[in-house]
Amino acid sequence: MRYLPKSPAEREQMLAEIGAASIDDLFAVIPAEYRLTRDLDVPRQHAESEIIDYFKAAADKNATGYASFLGAGAYRHYRPVIIDALVQRGEFLTSYTPYQAEITQGTLQAIFEFQTMIAELTGMDVANASMYDGSTGAAEAVMMAVRVTGRHKAVVARSVHPEYREVMATYAKHQGLPSTLVGYDRETGRVDLAALEAEVTEETAAVLVQSPNFFGIIEDIPAIAEIAHKKGALLIVSIAEAVSLGVVRAPVEADIVSMEAQSFGVALSYGGPYCGVIAAKEKYLRQMPGRLVGQTVDHDGNRGFVLTLSTREQHIRREKATSNICTNQALVALMATIFLTVYGKEGIRELAEHNLAKAAYAATELSAQPGTKLLFKGTPRFHEFVVETVESPALWSKRLLENKIVGGVELGRWYPELGNATLWCATEMVTKQQIDTAASVLAAGLVEA
Repeated sequence: MRYLPKSPAEREQMLAEIGAASIDDLFAVIPAEYRLTRDLDVPRQHAESEIIDYFKAAADKNATGYASFLGAGAYRHYRPVIIDALVQRGEFLTSYTPYQAEITQGTLQAIFEFQTMIAELTGMDVANASMYDGSTGAAEAVMMAVRVTGRHKAVVARSVHPEYREVMATYAKHQGLPSTLVGYDRETGRVDLAALEAEVTEETAAVLVQSPNFFGIIEDIPAIAEIAHKKGALLIVSIAEAVSLGVVRAPVEADIVSMEAQSFGVALSYGGPYCGVIAAKEKYLRQMPGRLVGQTVDHDGNRGFVLTLSTREQHIRREKATSNICTNQALVALMATIFLTVYGKEGIRELAEHNLAKAAYAATELSAQPGTKLLFKGTPRFHEFVVETVESPALWSKRLLENKIVGGVELGRWYPELGNATLWCATEMVTKQQIDTAASVLAAGLVEA
C-alpha cells in the first residue's frame, strides 16, 4: 500500500474526522473557476518493465562522449567508485539529522572528520558541518561578519562568481545590508587594490573576495587582508574550486573562508546537490551558522562524538539563532570526506598539479591560434583562463559541438566590457587530444574571419 492512493473507505473516514461531507466540501474554499472538474490528462499506467524500457530509450537520447571545457563554479573531476559504494549504505543514505548522539555515532564521526579535513585545507581553526553550497555559504559568511563586527556594510569584489553575488543580494535585501562592488584590474584580472582601499571604511563589516576568482586568477590575499583589517573589517575568502588548495597557498590571512566542496567527489548532477563550507578563526566560533560536531569521551573514557554547536532557531531562542539553515549536507559532505581520504595529502597535490598542467597546455594552444588572445596573461591562475576571440563565441561554439566538444563559458552576459571573451577550464578529465582538437576547430573559423 506504500505507493497506492487511499481506499474509498479510508477517504470517507478522513473526511469524517475533519468534519467535511465530501471532497467537494473539503475544497469549497477554492473558487470554482480554479477547480479541475475532469480527470487529469496523463498517460495510462505502465508496468515496471515498460517504465524501464521508457527510461532506457530516453537515456539513449542523451549526448554522451563530449569533452567539456566548462567550469565557472561547477567542475568535472574523476569520482572514485568507492564513493557511491559507501554513501549508498543504509546507515548513511537513510540516516536522520544527528540529534541523538547515542544512535548516530557513524554520521557524527563522518562529519567530524569532514570538519577536520576542511580546517586543515583552508588554514582555519574550525569548520562547520557544511552549508547548502558555495553561494549560500558566501552569503552566510557575510551575515556572520555583520554579527561579529556590529557593522552593516559589505564590500564585494566584482571578480566573485556573479551567481554567488546574486545569492548574496537576495540574502541582503531584507537585512538592511548595503554592499559596494569593487572592480578588477583589466591587466591582471585581480581585485583593484586602490579601488578596494577607497571603498573600505570604518562602517564596513566584511570584504568578500574569491580566490581563485571567477577568471581563474589567484588573488593577492595578504594585500587584501591588510586593507580590510586596517579598517577593522573582516576578510572573507570564497573558494569555488576546492581542488585548487592542493597547490594554492591556503588563505590564512582571512577571518572566514567560504568554500564549495563539489570538486571533492560530488557529481555535477545537473546542478546539485552541492556541499558548501564555512571555516573561520576560533574566536568567531559562536557566530558560525549551521552545526559543528565535537569529540568527547563517554562515562567509561571511550572516544565519542556529539553535536557541539547547533545555532538554529529550532534549538535556541529565535533572536539568538545565527541562521535558519534547516539542515547540513551530511551525505554530500561524506562524499567529500571519502574523496579526500582516498586521495590523501599527496594525492590532492598531484591532482591539482595535473589540473595546472592541463590548463597551461590548453591556454597555450588555444591562444596560439590566429585571432585569439589570452587575457590576464602573466598573473598566477589555477585551471581556468580567459580567451578573447575575434570571432563570436556563438560561431565557434557551434563548430566545437559538431566535434563533440563543449567550449568555454561566455563572459559577456556578466562582463560586457570583455566582449567576445570566454572562460575555459581544463581539469584532469580533459585529454591532450581533446585540447588539440579544440584548438584546430577554433582555428578553422578564425583564419577565415
